[in-house]
Amino acid sequence: MERGAQTRGRYARLLEGAEAIEIKATIPQKQIRAALARYRLTQKNDDERYVYFFDTPTLSLLKAGIIARARRVVGDQHDSTIKFRPVDADRVARKWRKYRDFKIEADASEKGLVKSASFSMPVAKGLIKRVVAGKRGIAALFTDEQEAFLAEMAGRRIPDFRKLEILGPLRAQRWDFEDPGCPWPITAELWRRHDRATLMEVSVKAPAIQAAAVMAGFMGFLAEVGVERDSAQQAKTRWALDFYAARLKKIAAGSRRAAGLELPLR
Repeated sequence: MERGAQTRGRYARLLEGAEAIEIKATIPQKQIRAALARYRLTQKNDDERYVYFFDTPTLSLLKAGIIARARRVVGDQHDSTIKFRPVDADRVARKWRKYRDFKIEADASEKGLVKSASFSMPVAKGLIKRVVAGKRGIAALFTDEQEAFLAEMAGRRIPDFRKLEILGPLRAQRWDFEDPGCPWPITAELWRRHDRATLMEVSVKAPAIQAAAVMAGFMGFLAEVGVERDSAQQAKTRWALDFYAARLKKIAAGSRRAAGLELPLR
């Protein structure tokens, strides 16, 4: 009993200020096909989306704990998001909570627990495509309120969107389903990069007050159904941005050589 109380107390301290907790686990490549088959997850019943990130070639935003992205959801509302991770919830002004798609939640995995604050807003259909085509600037995807949130949280002037690059898109498939052995609805996401590499993540969400129970329960469920957790526990965003930033540098180097500005190494 004493150990259980200590665990609950530890989670309460870590989750202070968070409204919900999301428990995530990355599925090893060798088990992705079996996981899709087990729950009949196909292109016929997925939620298809294309995810674009915006950062500098050196990923300066990501290094500062800032994620700027836009999602084009096929057949549904598109959106853009400014996200900070990690955050101290006490330092996030309460005024942002009045927005429906603002949230403070905790992401948990075997690597630990971290709180994030994210602010999403709808994006008009067709706008993301125009930005990607260079017909509109990246700043058009973010509202004045999101830019104010970015400036306040960053504690300095907001980044010059004109200096950011478009990284992506990631083709993402998402499914929500249930299993009799799991008390919480399960979400699965399969991300595919330009090089066709894939990463699959499964997760459950619950109120922050249930953190200790859902953490132990979901990990126990995965073990029960024979799902191995990827020992690397890769974060989807880092996995995507590292690849696209490296690809961007390679393209830029090729352009410089083609223009005679850089001699090829022998």
